[in-house]
Amino acid sequence: MRFLYLFCISLSLLAQAPKLRVGILGLTHGHAAGFLQRSLTRTDLDIVGISEPDRDVAERYIQKHQFERARLYSSHAEMLDKAKPEVVMVFTSTVEHLEAVQLCAKRKLHVMMEKPLAVSVEHGRAMEAAAKAAGIHVMVNYETTWYPVNAPIWNLVHNESKLGAVRRIVTHYGHQGPKEIGTPPEFFGWLSDPAKNGAGALYDFGCYGANFATWLFDNARPLSVSALTKTNKPAIYTRVDDEATIVLQYPSAQVVIQPSWNWPFSRKDMEVYGETGHLITSTPRDYRLRLKADKQDTALTAPPLPQPDGDVIHYLTSVVRGGRKPDGLTGLENNLIVNEILAAARESARTGRVVHLK
Repeated sequence: MRFLYLFCISLSLLAQAPKLRVGILGLTHGHAAGFLQRSLTRTDLDIVGISEPDRDVAERYIQKHQFERARLYSSHAEMLDKAKPEVVMVFTSTVEHLEAVQLCAKRKLHVMMEKPLAVSVEHGRAMEAAAKAAGIHVMVNYETTWYPVNAPIWNLVHNESKLGAVRRIVTHYGHQGPKEIGTPPEFFGWLSDPAKNGAGALYDFGCYGANFATWLFDNARPLSVSALTKTNKPAIYTRVDDEATIVLQYPSAQVVIQPSWNWPFSRKDMEVYGETGHLITSTPRDYRLRLKADKQDTALTAPPLPQPDGDVIHYLTSVVRGGRKPDGLTGLENNLIVNEILAAARESARTGRVVHLK
């Protein structure tokens, strides 16, 4: 009863807390639409300002999501100065992430951008330097960060050691292709531009597998990276790959990442193989587990993640107001390593050689 009483008190205090003041920097990333649709009716945040230089894009979002025109700015700097958010979420092209971090660092604002962190190692290091100098947190948002299945994977590997030492991970991420699923023109325009996206499917979906492996191996770098890319639909993707395979070699494990714009449907699933068992996911919550003594897989469903780890706004609130240091899948340390992996994979695909990380 005492636990229930304290739990109710915590919920009451949370309900009384002022709304988290969030600024949206950019609207050309397609994930902005989903975030706005889910967030505009929430009672725990206030989107105080949105900045988007492209007037046509901004107008379309106003019409679709019905947010106040007074909260829209054409200048990122003006939005940050006048709207005065507590934290900023970035929905621009990947190449613009560095500018976004520098703008936020100048104003001592924590910032979270959509995956991946950067288009190059140099951009990532510049973001790290700006964040350290300003004392801000730089975070990266992946859809998979909030998957409940992450908890049993971590527990089985690190806390319970039921899978034994991990020897192989195979990940599958992607969909039919940006054009095929109907991404808006401003999103497709930079996704299919290697300078603005970093590459094609290699960067767009390869980052998920690199992020997961780096997290599960506790921010260890792989020894080497090799990759093969191909454009199977050159009539659509004239400048970037739409198919990739990345192989990460660790001291005693291998990770195979399969990002693709050629899957018959959208998928984000993985397989983890240890010395004494395996875990294979099928949905954000559902997975199959088989240990050495078992004769067959057991189908299981993970419970929801506890707050604030199960929701991006609760997570940001814990960082901004609770003093939490971002770590794990969203953390800068993890994502700087992801950045190195993606850059090495791009170089390996270009040269046909294995790239050994320092």
